[in-house]
Amino acid sequence: MAFFRPRVSREAEVRYHADQEISKSFPQLLEKARQAEGTVRDLRAAAADEIELLAAGRVFDVALTEALRAAEAGQRATFGVRAYDDRIARRKAKATPRGAMWTAEVDRLRTLREENRMWGIPRIPRPVPATA
Repeated sequence: MAFFRPRVSREAEVRYHADQEISKSFPQLLEKARQAEGTVRDLRAAAADEIELLAAGRVFDVALTEALRAAEAGQRATFGVRAYDDRIARRKAKATPRGAMWTAEVDRLRTLREENRMWGIPRIPRPVPATA
């Protein structure tokens, strides 16, 4: 009796290799996000006006989003090619030390991005048009 072990799909292989390429830029993108965070902190410490804080907060948000996308790609690539098609393989890979490291990094970046979106980007009030 022969057992059939299904091969991974071609789409999963393509996505795996694409995620490997994207994840290579993670250290540079993370450094870019750290620099943007430093700029925001310096502006807050210097009591800059809200327009400058708004621009710096948006730059920080873009940098965090790019770093988060690279981290998510690194996480998926670490999980392996089978994890794209199989949720059990994904859960098992998440329990490995490298999988747990990437999962923690992705969660940390998501939390930082959401915190920046809620509290780091000032909301500038716009005047309400008068109705005639």
